[in-house]
Amino acid sequence: MGMLKEFKEFAVKGNMVDMAVGIIIGAAFATVVGSLVNDIIMPIVSAIFNAPDFSNLFVILKDPVGEAINMDSIAAVRDAGGVALGYGLFINAIIAFVIVAWVLFMIIKGMNKTKKKEEEAPAAPPKPSNEEVLLAEIRDALKK
Repeated sequence: MGMLKEFKEFAVKGNMVDMAVGIIIGAAFATVVGSLVNDIIMPIVSAIFNAPDFSNLFVILKDPVGEAINMDSIAAVRDAGGVALGYGLFINAIIAFVIVAWVLFMIIKGMNKTKKKEEEAPAAPPKPSNEEVLLAEIRDALKK
């Protein structure tokens, strides 16, 4: 029973909860970045390179065995048993990585800037203790 109690204490610590929230937000962010790359950036890149679907740029390394199939998509080639090098998908992944890396860089840069401002801000002088206040009052009374 002691091990279960230790696990509960570990699981509900602030760091674990923060990490779980970060993972969930990261997964949601990955979905948004994936959509940004696949639905906004890549159609523009496809238009520039005159490719109908940039994610389907591929090279067939081994033809599928059997009947002739429609070789218009990398998924069709792979489903038929062929081997295809999907460089368009790889380029999509690289672009998504660069976007995520840039966003993380900007977040960390902002955090470091905030932390630096906090360090540079002068600390307020500590308030005098009750004894110091009492001694100051005695001193002032003696001066009179």
